[in-house]
Amino acid sequence: MLTPSSVVANLRRARNNHFVVNGADGLAYRLAEQLTTRYGVDVVVLMTPDQKRDARDFAELPRVRVVVVDRVDERALVKADLATALGLALAVQDDVGNIHVALQARELVPGLRLVVRMYNSHLGRGIEELLGNARVLSDAEIASPALVALALDEVNAAPLPVGGRTLVVARRAEVAPDDVVCGLVDTTTGGTAPDLLPADPGRADLVLAEARVTSSVEETVVSVARTVQRSARRWRLSAVVDTARTLVSRQFRIAVAVVLLILVGAGFAFARTQAEEVHSFWDGVYVVLVNALGGPQLNADLPGWQQVLQLMVSLAGVALVPLVTAMVVEGLVNARLAVAQGRLSLPEADHVVLVGLGNVGTRVLRLLYDRDVPLVAIDVNEQARGVPLARELGIPLIIGDASRESTLRSAHVQDCRALMTLASNDVINLEAALHGRNLKPQLRVLVRLFDGDLAARVRKTFSIRFTRSVSYLAAPAFAEALMEREVIGTISVERRVLLVAEVVVGPGSALDGQRVAVVDAAGAVRAIALAEFGEPRPLWRPAPNRTLKARDRITVVATRDGLSRLMRQAAGTGDDVDPIAEGAGAAAP
Repeated sequence: MLTPSSVVANLRRARNNHFVVNGADGLAYRLAEQLTTRYGVDVVVLMTPDQKRDARDFAELPRVRVVVVDRVDERALVKADLATALGLALAVQDDVGNIHVALQARELVPGLRLVVRMYNSHLGRGIEELLGNARVLSDAEIASPALVALALDEVNAAPLPVGGRTLVVARRAEVAPDDVVCGLVDTTTGGTAPDLLPADPGRADLVLAEARVTSSVEETVVSVARTVQRSARRWRLSAVVDTARTLVSRQFRIAVAVVLLILVGAGFAFARTQAEEVHSFWDGVYVVLVNALGGPQLNADLPGWQQVLQLMVSLAGVALVPLVTAMVVEGLVNARLAVAQGRLSLPEADHVVLVGLGNVGTRVLRLLYDRDVPLVAIDVNEQARGVPLARELGIPLIIGDASRESTLRSAHVQDCRALMTLASNDVINLEAALHGRNLKPQLRVLVRLFDGDLAARVRKTFSIRFTRSVSYLAAPAFAEALMEREVIGTISVERRVLLVAEVVVGPGSALDGQRVAVVDAAGAVRAIALAEFGEPRPLWRPAPNRTLKARDRITVVATRDGLSRLMRQAAGTGDDVDPIAEGAGAAAP
């Protein structure tokens, strides 16, 4: 019988240079790719046959071994050599399933490093404490602030709590010079990629700055006034017309319009030909409508062409009544369906159209709602995670295929502020983006695409500048968590990532006794704070000639390679060797 104690006793030996990753979607692929190609370690990917059917091609990655099992349980973990692994990443989109596997792994290997993917962040914080030596992360929570910032043409929407302060990424011109903590990016180089952490911090137009909370009476009044103005619903003729178009189909509108044109044309003809009895155009219309609705008046003395015109008016009248009745019935039915789906509201201009209400779309929807940004949500699946939330918040919701232009028209993409296509299918996202551009050529479009090569070609061919991969944004945080590094947050810059992290100076390390200036490396690392051993508060923007001592904590902004090099420098003589950091030194940047 298999027991945790027997497994550990039989398989316990020196740790191998490999990680185990459970999952088969984009995040698992990106995580395995980074661990193998960037950090030079082996990866065992554990998946079921159902997961493998829709999985990415892990075989194209070097140093990856795929293990397919009928069920991910204790036997499967043993088959993946978990007892000798450096850590386990549970990257399946199943909170309960990941918790179950994490508990099994903890019984098999009590001290193993665990990184668990969970959508429910509140539950995740409790699981971290119970499991021990574990980190719970949400890829949707990591990526959504950057996506929102990009859609709204902002720098960054995710504040970073660091050392008792709240830091934000901002344009240098928009913050006071005293609030600037660090220069991050120079986007004015004119090259293909921005210059991260330039040698001259003063050249950086994007900076990391302290967020100041203003509380003046004037600014408070202005803020409240803007909130009231945004929330006010003003009835406009265009809005009423748009609502009628939403509730009544195009075929009925055309049929009624044709009948009314016939009646108006007949009224004009009667006004021109019967001047003695009909004195104005309105009198002609009145005579026509009476004949249409009340039945024609027989008059054999009328000329032949007027008799034909009278018959046409009679036929139009016969068609008008049932058409109007059908329009009313259709409008009432559609209105009831709209109420049931939570989308019966007047369309607004300058709103955001959000396509896809999965994990990421739901996070984005909540962020936009909390910021009082008007939006319309679209998803083809009524059982999607974000559908109940949209209905609960009263957000206009359309259940339909966003890859069809008619669906986007019903969301009034032609009048919106931005279109965010965040479905998990690259084809649907791209089709929706192209249809949106057809409806509004200058539309700001954010497209979620996993394939980096496809994203580059889309930007070049279709002039869609903003393409992002959620797994690309989130994978660095998962990789750093596996390394047991103190990563405070991530900053996305186009399709590159900067890390905000804390590094402890080890006794006898290469940094022990050196100056702070040794830490800084152009394009790789920038020290922003130093917490000396025993001091409760950090020293911000430490002087370059300040001496580092053992157990001091340095807060840095760094690239992934830069952080790996700094970790090697900070490792003390008695510290365990970080195999990933060693691999990073040999890996290609």
